[in-house]
Amino acid sequence: MIGLYRPGTSLLHRMSPGWKLLSLIVAILATVIFARTPLEVGVVALVVAALFAVAGIPAKVALAQLRPVLWMLLIIGVFQILITTWQRAVVVCGVLVISVALAALVTLTTRVTDMLDTVTSALGPIRRFGVDPDRIGLLLALAIRCIPLLASIVQEVSQARKARGLQWSMTALATPVLVRALRTADAMGDALVARGVDDDGEDDGEDEPRDDQ
Repeated sequence: MIGLYRPGTSLLHRMSPGWKLLSLIVAILATVIFARTPLEVGVVALVVAALFAVAGIPAKVALAQLRPVLWMLLIIGVFQILITTWQRAVVVCGVLVISVALAALVTLTTRVTDMLDTVTSALGPIRRFGVDPDRIGLLLALAIRCIPLLASIVQEVSQARKARGLQWSMTALATPVLVRALRTADAMGDALVARGVDDDGEDDGEDEPRDDQ
């Protein structure tokens, strides 16, 4: 879902990221609390589908956002049927689908940079406690960048493993992924230090006058 922003001029695109996040939290909580029957879940699902239509998001793109949770839905659904009823299974799985869809809608209609700026601004008050919101924003930006990067590494290693006829070997997958991930982390750390983003930056700054002397 990350990095799938689709430009547009709809009301959802023009809404500020802060209001989107607040609305997302309220909508998910309201669905969890008040959607108690399959009919109610169905009504909420129709509302969410209408929101995707208002935002101009194609049905194919919207459904693609739900693909990663299909196996989870299957497992949860079977478990709920076994211990409760099929109606409860529909409600639980439906609420999960609605939550993921709403989060995807926010992602699809909001630039990542705008979202990060909003989070950083919202965390401004914690600066008085010695916490730097800019560093938190940087941490989120790195996390957002690293998730698809790690997925790409796993995919490349998986393809190489299949080419060698080792598609059933977990060692042939886990070891190269771990090595490449660590190398990537080291490279990113070196790049951040080179740009002055370092926890010891203040100490280094104090040492510079003594070095010049």
